[in-house]
Amino acid sequence: MRYLLALLLTLTVTIAQAADPRMTFASIDGGDLALDDFAGQPVLVVNTASLCGFAGQLTEMQTLHETYRDAGLVVVAVPSDDFNQELETAQEAKEYCEMTYGLNLPMTTITRVRGAQAHPFYKWVETETGFVPNWNFNKVLLDGQGQIAGTWRAQTRPTSRQLTARIEALLN
Repeated sequence: MRYLLALLLTLTVTIAQAADPRMTFASIDGGDLALDDFAGQPVLVVNTASLCGFAGQLTEMQTLHETYRDAGLVVVAVPSDDFNQELETAQEAKEYCEMTYGLNLPMTTITRVRGAQAHPFYKWVETETGFVPNWNFNKVLLDGQGQIAGTWRAQTRPTSRQLTARIEALLN
């Protein structure tokens, strides 16, 4: 009986320590990008596309990253071709974003953000809030506990007062 209890405790701890698949993306740099690694920090997740008319927001995402990074904010770019505006490969997207916008914040590989093949993060956001990206540059803000603190459409700029006020409230 002791053996079974010890085994059950070990399995429970192992499962609890496993990365939540909703919060784990493939990193553009290889390996995983687990949002759980940023526990205690707010995280802004933005579905991006290099060739979108809103791509200038990448500069603002980088500004947010630089302005609030030391206070704890993490900004994550999620390149997606769901709206047919991303480059062909993740490497091309990464290089383009670095060269054109000076982007050096965490990025995922090219990822589905809507529909049946959407990444589990976006399916979770839809289940929790009804929010589904209807275009590129939709934003999801997570609080330090990994809960959804807000969602915004592409028209809300990353450095808008509406968004930065919510970020600042989470950082204080």
